[in-house]
Amino acid sequence: MAALPILYSYRRCPYAIRARMALWAANIQPEVREVSLRDKPAHLLQLSPKGTVPVLQLPDGTVLEQSLDIIWWALAQRDPQGWLNKDHDAVNCLIAINDGDFKKALDRYKYPERYPEQLQVFYRQQGEQFLRILEAALEQQRFLLGDSASVADVAIFPFIRQFAAVDAEWFALSPYPKLRAWLEVWLESPLFGEIMQKFPTYIE
Repeated sequence: MAALPILYSYRRCPYAIRARMALWAANIQPEVREVSLRDKPAHLLQLSPKGTVPVLQLPDGTVLEQSLDIIWWALAQRDPQGWLNKDHDAVNCLIAINDGDFKKALDRYKYPERYPEQLQVFYRQQGEQFLRILEAALEQQRFLLGDSASVADVAIFPFIRQFAAVDAEWFALSPYPKLRAWLEVWLESPLFGEIMQKFPTYIE
């Protein structure tokens, strides 16, 4: 029997969530090793000294240390939902904003006690700059780049999920109805349910 890819993951990490979504969508079932962030496995640190997840080790020994690299690799093997069938530059542009300025604002909004230079609402307003971009896109179509999902949707969704959860009452009343509906589509999807199953913590 051929060896399975090994995926070091953390269930709630948005980077790990998007990597698992692509792997599952591509019908690639890796050996999932759920890590404790306080006690990271030595093998994970050997593969990737930066110590963050996700990390995917392929059967040939190749190591993919970034979630986007895992996504591109997985969908290159199999892309039954056509997530790659969108303008690559547009996909990369949205993901760059998400992973850059929006992630920075999200971290500060989620953990304002770590960033006392500003009030929490200031960081939320910074994040809203990206929410407005997404809302405007979704007013024109069902998904971020058209009427079918793309890598951009999959890569960004877990971070919007986190942002919405910081103050769920505020988000429910916020002026982003299309974004809320889009988020709900992903939260209720069978794929998301599958990739959020709980795995036992991996102990070497």
